[in-house]
Amino acid sequence: MATINVRIPQPLQKLTQGKDVVPAEANDIKALLDDLESKFPGIKDRLCDETGKLRRFINIYVNEEDVRFLQGEKTALKEGDEVSIIPAIAGGSR
Repeated sequence: MATINVRIPQPLQKLTQGKDVVPAEANDIKALLDDLESKFPGIKDRLCDETGKLRRFINIYVNEEDVRFLQGEKTALKEGDEVSIIPAIAGGSR
């Protein structure tokens, strides 16, 4: 298993005891989500829908690359990778 640093957005930091970066052990994004859930119960419900798929408004980046353009939840992770969880922000109207 690779040790990964995960950047947590401010709205989810209440689940990570206020930490904006947490370590995780995983070889891919799916395993990363499971590891985060084991350490911070409830976080996966915020990131995934009832079928376990990543919610549409949640963006996950591995080393600044969107996993949607890689292999999604099967995107491989290696030691030292940095994962960022970023909720989508909708724009307003004028």
